[in-house]
Amino acid sequence: MTTPSREVDQFLAGLSESDRNVLQELRQTIRAVTPEASERIGYGVPAFYYKGKPLVSYGAGKSHCALYVQSPAVIDAHRDDLEGFDTAKGTIRFQSDRPLPAELVEKLVRARMEETDAAG
Repeated sequence: MTTPSREVDQFLAGLSESDRNVLQELRQTIRAVTPEASERIGYGVPAFYYKGKPLVSYGAGKSHCALYVQSPAVIDAHRDDLEGFDTAKGTIRFQSDRPLPAELVEKLVRARMEETDAAG
């Protein structure tokens, strides 16, 4: 298991309490699914890297939080599960008072891992 990134801790510390709490839970869920992934800031937001490749990342905007699954195919394959959430290409936007369910996050992260494994 990789150690938590101080850069990510600093990123989260700069958010509102509600956004920080929901993104910390998201972070823990992702880490539980893929403990071998490394964690760092990538493109200005916290990101997990699996087998040296970007897996998923997350962040917060002024009016929403987001999980970046970085794969339109994964979004399309889970369209029914994502109903009610704002999606675009490889992004899922949500409110901190209506976070993504942990089971859905687990499913999306596993799908991204499978995609990465299949790509070699």
